[in-house]
Amino acid sequence: MAIFMRNKPKVEVALDIEALAAKCVEYFIADAKTALSEKDVFYVAVSGGQTPKRFFELLSEEPNAKALPWEKIHLFWVDERIVEPDSKWSNYKLALDGFLEKVDIPNQNIHRIPTEYSDFKVAAKCYEETIKQVFNLKPGQLPQFDLVVLGMAREGHTGSLLPNSYATFDTEDLACVVYVMDEKLNRITLTHPVLSAATHLIVLVSGEEKADILKEVLSSEPDEIQYPIHVLWPVLHKVTWLVDKQAAGKL
Repeated sequence: MAIFMRNKPKVEVALDIEALAAKCVEYFIADAKTALSEKDVFYVAVSGGQTPKRFFELLSEEPNAKALPWEKIHLFWVDERIVEPDSKWSNYKLALDGFLEKVDIPNQNIHRIPTEYSDFKVAAKCYEETIKQVFNLKPGQLPQFDLVVLGMAREGHTGSLLPNSYATFDTEDLACVVYVMDEKLNRITLTHPVLSAATHLIVLVSGEEKADILKEVLSSEPDEIQYPIHVLWPVLHKVTWLVDKQAAGKL
């Protein structure tokens, strides 16, 4: 695995998706052990999409990951499409099928985004209240996740902070609704102040189809409107980019 710096982001290039997933599991275990040694609890938020699928599977297969004290791990989601929990489009279901049913994590430690509400704003507020309760936050405080695992779409968004979306500029809420046009699915996402407050963030990028956008995002001046992932630029020292060889092809 090659490691290099380019325009400040820390980029690690893995040979393929299997190596990418394995490295992400290594970081997950290391961050978990650090958090557990310091405060006896590990707070993590994950994303959906095809890139983290193998990472999820390895969490239930890799002995050191499976052996973690899962009763001390609290799992959240960065974002979720507003669909039923058993939908093929559900980020929760992707994690459930990938590893949650195969590790000893208590149900009360699994904090999915509630998508069963007809009022999406109520759903976002319920998720926000869950975060406040689990982290025991005081008014105005932000949660500090120990690890946030993100992806990046071909148009340069992360989580559900979409280009030209109000959500990118929401700095008061912990979670908000993202309304999507063109018959696509509406979403709920953590806001960028929550992401930026995390101790460590990993951005997973894989596939040749991501090569152009990865080069553009890493080499261009920050433009949060066009490329919402640029909201992370003020905290780049906390961000690790894990990309496979295909995605890194034009760097």
